Amino acid sequence: MYIPKRSREERIGIFNKALAQYAVTKSSGIWGIFNKADGDFIGSCLLRPFYDEQGVLELGYSLERKYWGAGFATEMALAMVDYGFSAEDTSAIVAVTILENIGSQRVLEKAGLKRLDNLLRDGEELAYFKLQRNG
Repeated sequence: MYIPKRSREERIGIFNKALAQYAVTKSSGIWGIFNKADGDFIGSCLLRPFYDEQGVLELGYSLERKYWGAGFATEMALAMVDYGFSAEDTSAIVAVTILENIGSQRVLEKAGLKRLDNLLRDGEELAYFKLQRNG
């Protein structure tokens, strides 16, 4: 995914702030992913409004490297797509990755998102994916 580099502690802090926000909004936000066996922090995922596009949510995630390749990202992406579309006003879910992040691009495709033309964000060209409701 395209998430700025942050330390584990920074990501946990961001998660805690988002958790407080979610308590108020009950919709988009950031969620933590934890290992059921030992409570270890695996990473986080998010759904947030995509720019000012009405009804479009952006999916994002970040996993600790030791959990890469274990299927967590795909399971999370599928769950976030289902959750995002549970809101009646969500018309589409989008995501972006750096061009080199083939692993995340495969995860997004497994979750049903389709690759479109690249997107320019903050001066960087990014791979752009989208899933329309019922499509």
